[in-house]
Amino acid sequence: MTDILRSYTDLSSSSPRFQVAAVLQSIINALPLTFDQSTRAALVRLLLRDLRTSSSKSRLFHKDAALALLALKTLGRIPVGSEPLTEASSLRTLMELSSSLYKDDRNASSEALKCIANTLLLYDYARVTFISKEVGGGEFCASLLEKATTSEQLFTLSRIMFLATASPSSLILTLVEDKRHGRTIIDVIPTKIDMVLSSVLANKAFARDAMSELLKFSFNLLLHYPKASSPSSRGQQDFQSSNLDGLLPSLLRVYRSLPRTFPIPLVPPLTHAIHALVTIPITHSLISLWLSTTRNSTSRQLRSSHTPRPRSSSTLDRALNVFTAGRRSLSISSNSPASMVGNSHRDIVVRTMDLLEIVFSFHFPSNSNPDSREIREAFKNVLAGSGMSTDTSLDELVSPLLLLCTRICMMDHTSRKRVREWIIPPSLDRSYPLDERDDFLGRCIRLLGSVYHTRLKASVGEMLYAACDCDPSILSSLVGYGHVAGFLFNKGILSAPPPPSTDPHSSQRVVNPITGTYDTMAQNGMNNSIVEMTEEEKEIEMDKLFVLFDRLDRSGAPPTNQGKAVHSTVKSKRTPK
Repeated sequence: MTDILRSYTDLSSSSPRFQVAAVLQSIINALPLTFDQSTRAALVRLLLRDLRTSSSKSRLFHKDAALALLALKTLGRIPVGSEPLTEASSLRTLMELSSSLYKDDRNASSEALKCIANTLLLYDYARVTFISKEVGGGEFCASLLEKATTSEQLFTLSRIMFLATASPSSLILTLVEDKRHGRTIIDVIPTKIDMVLSSVLANKAFARDAMSELLKFSFNLLLHYPKASSPSSRGQQDFQSSNLDGLLPSLLRVYRSLPRTFPIPLVPPLTHAIHALVTIPITHSLISLWLSTTRNSTSRQLRSSHTPRPRSSSTLDRALNVFTAGRRSLSISSNSPASMVGNSHRDIVVRTMDLLEIVFSFHFPSNSNPDSREIREAFKNVLAGSGMSTDTSLDELVSPLLLLCTRICMMDHTSRKRVREWIIPPSLDRSYPLDERDDFLGRCIRLLGSVYHTRLKASVGEMLYAACDCDPSILSSLVGYGHVAGFLFNKGILSAPPPPSTDPHSSQRVVNPITGTYDTMAQNGMNNSIVEMTEEEKEIEMDKLFVLFDRLDRSGAPPTNQGKAVHSTVKSKRTPK
């Protein structure tokens, strides 16, 4: 709107300050599409120039800076016309304003940083300009991050650093390797994470947002630095530099400590903590940190010894009620995986299994079909009120947690055994189909047959495979080859693997290798239903077999040696009609 532009250009150093404030407020209150491209660009340039030269002889005084920067931030939210903010001179001006105003007007200093953050978010190419030697924005914000003491400051600065490190660059090498005041960014981030974590637990403003941005910034460093520091490692999937090891303890503290959220149990910043953790490989030097435990005064059980039979009800309301009640408030039993490390420890294995139980129970309640329309619609409805992107899918949300569990299984034999016996306990009741169970195992097996959740399906298969020592024979014997045939086929295993050398079943009852349920065959191999047949019923069944073999003969299909033997036996024993 040219009227607002004219009103601003008419201002001078002699204009009453309330008039200046009124014009600036009119820019702030204007609707997003009030200004066309040329008008918006003109206002952005004027505001930047006046802020750069603010004094008693300028259109803007120092005390007008906060409102003027808020007006500039409002204009910069629309990409069309706000391109002047991407110029190196503009970014330098905003950095200088943030620094010069910090002591006298921290609100104005914060608005200058928010202008930078919005610009980097809207314009990818502005990030390259920002971290260039001409501007030096990366080092500038890293220095401010070290001094930041509030969640709001940490939120804005971490957002800028996250955007500035979104792509590989020399800045990442500088941040990790060069010391400022005797510390690298890897020394600074853990102290800030611990500071914000206490604020998150106290439910303070901006705390969760600040934690999310800090974790996203950490993820970028973990993702890009190993490849940048050692170009020869780019082909290695699990390469990790020891320079990043200092991040792991603080990331684990966040992962263990963040409280549950409602309605969705898996939301930022917890999701960002998981993303960061899955980028850190399991190395011998880090295993002690991964498996370190902390005492937890509240006992929890991972699985009760008795598993209920599947129920037909499947509603989201039931899952929500269970989640509100805390799902299962049980104590750790002597047979549970948690008991393997002492009385009650809050370690990463317990935390991960606890989260998986809650997440799967919430998103796939009872023994519901994961591909059902009800499940997808329920997820969309809950997602709409969660503040997460509406484009988020269940695959994107849950798969990283399964990947983390898979990596935990790869740590050592004890962790693998704990996860395996939590999913498939030795006392598992196999008297009914495993894919009809309403527990975690049943949900996993149903997901293995999913058509809609392809990534989740693959992640579940990899987790089960890792928990079973990456041995297809053990996996098939525990859950039944029929349930994992598709997964194993994709891994190049085209037929049922032989039984494992050691029987993984604790029960003396025979387990069907295809279904994973108790076999109906007696120990001598004869079907009980055949034993119970009368002679007349046996004759009828023998007639059916004779007809089938007769059709085979006429079709020209050559019978196998075993088929010939059975055929001759049936012929010799068949009673004439």
